[in-house]
Amino acid sequence: MGLVFGLKFRRCRRARLMLGLLIAVVSGFAVATAATGQRQATAGGCRGGGSVKYWTDFGLRQMPALSARRPADFPPAMQAMIEERTKPLREPFLGLTTEGIVRPGLFPLRATGVSTSPIAEAAAAFVGALSAGQRQRAVFPLDADERRQWLNAHPFVFRHGVMLEDLPPATRQLGLGLVQASLSARGFAQARDIMRLNGLVGEVTGRPDEYTEWLYFLSFFGDPGEERPWAWQIDGHHLCLNCTIIGDQLVFTPAFMGSEPCQVFTGPLAGTMVFTAEERMGLGLIRSLDDQQAKQAILQPSIHPDDLPPGLQDPFEGQMLAGAFRDNAVIPYAGVRAADLSEGQRRRLRALVATYTGWAREGHSGVTMSEVDRHLDETYFAWMGSVSDDGPFYYRVHSPVMLIEFDHHPGVAFDNPVPSPNHIHTVVRTPNGGDYGADLLRQHHQRFDHTNGTHALPRVPPGHIQTGLDAPAAPEHR
Repeated sequence: MGLVFGLKFRRCRRARLMLGLLIAVVSGFAVATAATGQRQATAGGCRGGGSVKYWTDFGLRQMPALSARRPADFPPAMQAMIEERTKPLREPFLGLTTEGIVRPGLFPLRATGVSTSPIAEAAAAFVGALSAGQRQRAVFPLDADERRQWLNAHPFVFRHGVMLEDLPPATRQLGLGLVQASLSARGFAQARDIMRLNGLVGEVTGRPDEYTEWLYFLSFFGDPGEERPWAWQIDGHHLCLNCTIIGDQLVFTPAFMGSEPCQVFTGPLAGTMVFTAEERMGLGLIRSLDDQQAKQAILQPSIHPDDLPPGLQDPFEGQMLAGAFRDNAVIPYAGVRAADLSEGQRRRLRALVATYTGWAREGHSGVTMSEVDRHLDETYFAWMGSVSDDGPFYYRVHSPVMLIEFDHHPGVAFDNPVPSPNHIHTVVRTPNGGDYGADLLRQHHQRFDHTNGTHALPRVPPGHIQTGLDAPAAPEHR
């Protein structure tokens, strides 16, 4: 089953010419002045070792007002930028590849022995608490185009589902209960901290129409249950999670988490820190490499804008290659290969990957790590930027079954013009058709008979001997 995007955007001949400027406007790179009473500052530590300033030392970036609560009223030039950026969504889903060709046979349809019942029960409780109108907005067919329409930027370009802010507190808690049932304790805590930090940005900037704790949209694809595939998605600023359930298999990609700021030391959120493990584990691995290994791993010694060639600077994505709209990106392997690492370094690499797979609930994160382990020798680690404590840097972990990116970004809400640890983006993908559970869904639809509107196993052909590769018997369901 292919996931196909069908939005019909107005074509614009000038879109390509204006793309760089327009992305700069949305990303906050446009010329800006510091807000009244705020002190202008630049990010130190970008050229090898100066101290990074705390986000409260920066001014506020002056940007056009772009609502996150309702469809934003984009100027024509900015609308042209959106059309250009979202063109890849018109392509049928293929998945991330290294050469444009999907490597088959990586994701068998199988029993994992890890129950998904708590997730299905949490989903049913939430959907059951919605009104008829809310359910109509929240529930889509499993193959709906909306599954691929997620965006980590804050403006309302296309959102779908029910907004958590619009729900009564009790119903909202049921929605959070679904997220909590799907994530590990650490993953859920980080997701909630990202939402709270988004609320903090709204308070600091005085832009509650653009940033609040509850400006996140929850949606479902298919009917939640244990006998048929289904999925849920939460989408909003710096938090875009896609969770697909097929039997007791769970696919938790694409998964995007980010934040600006990333640490708070005073006020009601004092002590909040996000991506500490992801940051420190990456630094630990790059520092463990010897000179020859580092030469392979480090693609660029700096990610300061003045130090990077134009081809490595995307004002919207930074150094990231697998963000929103890039479901079919072709990303060649780069960096040092795990097969060329020592056992101690391989343990560090595996622990780094586990930091991200560990966002998902216990049990299922272990299933994912078993897939990672099978391809550990084929896993590559690449780095750009500083190796000092205060960065900034980017890294990528890439194998046939896993792609992870971590990137320090310049300010958007705040006016620091170069990357710093105050603004972090991360994304996790499953290459070779694994995102959205697409390859598993393809196998599922090949195995089950849907011709009569039911969802049953096909009859065993005469003379066929059932083997362990055959799916177990299951009742018919819609």
